[in-house]
Amino acid sequence: MTLLGIDLGTTAVKALLVNERGETLASATVEYPLSTPKPLWSEQDPADWWRGTAEAIRQVLAKAGVSGREVRGVGLSGQMHGLTLLDREGHVLRPAILWNDQRTAAQCEEIVQRAGGPARLRELIANIPSPSYTAPKILWVRENEPEIYARVAHVLLPKDYIRYKLSGEFATEVGDATGMALLDVKQRRWSDEMLRLLDIPREWLPLCEESHVPTAQVSQVAAKETGLAAGTPIVGGSGDQPAAAVGLGSVREGIVNVTLGTSGVVFASVEHYPPIRDTAIEVFCHAVPNTWFFMGVMLSAGGSLRWHRDVVALGNPRLVNPRNDQEPYDVLLAEAETVPIGAEGLTFLPYLTGERTPHRDPLARGAFVGLTLRHTQAHLARAVVEGISFGLRDSIELMRELGLQVKEVRAAGGGAKNATWRQILADIFQADITLVNSTEGGAFGVALLAGVGIGIWRDTREACDAVIRITTRTAPSEHPATHRAYDEAYSRFRDLYPRLKPAFAALSQVA
Repeated sequence: MTLLGIDLGTTAVKALLVNERGETLASATVEYPLSTPKPLWSEQDPADWWRGTAEAIRQVLAKAGVSGREVRGVGLSGQMHGLTLLDREGHVLRPAILWNDQRTAAQCEEIVQRAGGPARLRELIANIPSPSYTAPKILWVRENEPEIYARVAHVLLPKDYIRYKLSGEFATEVGDATGMALLDVKQRRWSDEMLRLLDIPREWLPLCEESHVPTAQVSQVAAKETGLAAGTPIVGGSGDQPAAAVGLGSVREGIVNVTLGTSGVVFASVEHYPPIRDTAIEVFCHAVPNTWFFMGVMLSAGGSLRWHRDVVALGNPRLVNPRNDQEPYDVLLAEAETVPIGAEGLTFLPYLTGERTPHRDPLARGAFVGLTLRHTQAHLARAVVEGISFGLRDSIELMRELGLQVKEVRAAGGGAKNATWRQILADIFQADITLVNSTEGGAFGVALLAGVGIGIWRDTREACDAVIRITTRTAPSEHPATHRAYDEAYSRFRDLYPRLKPAFAALSQVA
């Protein structure tokens, strides 16, 4: 029995085949272009998504040596928030506006005003929309492209356009729909009040179900294009973050996952709807029924370390001539390990591209504070890694304030491969850092959801328990002095941003 997971990313689509034991049979990735027609704009042609997806499905079936008839269920994951507009005939009206498009700051303010302020907005949809969300994009099209807006009949998220092309059905699910700023997150259904306030027709929105529920079947037309069998069930799936959390087994309260990629994401499942309060933490519907998740996003996590490698450490001889085929990041972290906690008074603020959590400040800047002649390349490396880790702790502390008990942190992404960094995270978070046997991300998560949808497993937690296991565990140090040293360094870190915020704002006028 074979399950297909499809993950529609920003630069490529991935198709993954797994069996009922969670073993990967094959994967295929097909890239597609991204367009930036104006500064701050980010768009893609949905036709490229479909061509890439169809090709990836054909490739993965060929690699695995299986026929489409052997695929029992399909799950869909993808980049969140993107706006895809279709007319009554199902034709795309304009290029999709993506999650990383920044043109809608004015529309975000308009939404807050229409709702009657941030507090009322949180009551309606749990979150304050940023330019990444979908609803501001709809308002932007209405205000700037009225001839396009007049022809709109369907509003879809990126992965749900793939569902439409696979089946002819218009459907989504609660995890991805949360990021539209049109969903009543507490009740897990479209917010009629929000739609009324924004004057968006309810009939434009697709059917919205839980993530494991079958919402469509592969059509005869799509079967010919992809090699899948007509009638194959397609479940709701989820957005990339909740799908990846399912793929890591982060489906119970107390399990947090931290992704150390270019950006950093802190994701925590919660089995209660949290009290409404003003916080930088976002609250979304999880891919598990009656479960939500907290999410904090750090814009330059691994990106800060890459910048340090490419700019600050450029002349480091150990990077130029690494020994024993060491990766450059392993060299930097090995050097960081030789320096005391707190880098002897040196602190790094990792706000190289502004910040999202906890500060929501696009004008925030990176900074080394406390430099002296004593500090070496190793101190700089230590400060950078600690600064990134402290920035991630900011999100965890906000989640703790909302009542979360952190029992375990599951790490993913490139930075999680390094044992030194895992130990630093364990000591800073004061929680076990674990790795699991699953490394396929969102595509694996939605393949499991497909298995739940067709009855292989009773629910998503049972699916994760059946196929995901911990492979590595890193515990916090047992030495109280270690805890005190990190807490003191973290306190210095937290103290710097409010002191430097006016300077950051002033510097934005310079460059």
